Amino acid sequence: MAILLLKEVPKYECLLEGAQRFPELDPSATEAFLHLLRTSNDIAEVFDAVHASHNISQGRFMVLMLLHRDHDRPANPADLADRSNVTRATMTGLVDTLERDGFVKREPAPGDRRMMLVRLTAKGLAFLEQILPGYFRRIAAVMSKLTEAERKTLVSLMAKIHEAIPPIATEP
Repeated sequence: MAILLLKEVPKYECLLEGAQRFPELDPSATEAFLHLLRTSNDIAEVFDAVHASHNISQGRFMVLMLLHRDHDRPANPADLADRSNVTRATMTGLVDTLERDGFVKREPAPGDRRMMLVRLTAKGLAFLEQILPGYFRRIAAVMSKLTEAERKTLVSLMAKIHEAIPPIATEP
């Protein structure tokens, strides 16, 4: 889902001016944040188009990837929902459409026929094997301007940013 963003990130000087009016505005933090949002949005748009070209949503692709990672064993839909950070109802809808398209199948859980498990089908596996080379090429291309050391630094920095999210999520 694309978010509404400015086409261009404001110049640092503009942020400095804004900080005079709003002392809470940290110009360097805001500049970095806006660049992060802009880049994330641009990447999301590219990969949304990639998914659309294969007639699959990002959510359905994520489910297929999770099942592919553990393709030798079926998964509980509730676990898939937790791992995808979506509601169980959303996961049900994703699995329904993947099942309709023949990419996954539901099967009763051994020992508890009330619970259903989801498994990647041969068609789902073939679909992933067809699109993943191009998908991974695009990822490599996006990251190609960074050295291996810069990529590791980026991962470390993103982890630090991610740690700051939960405490601020409930602030008014």
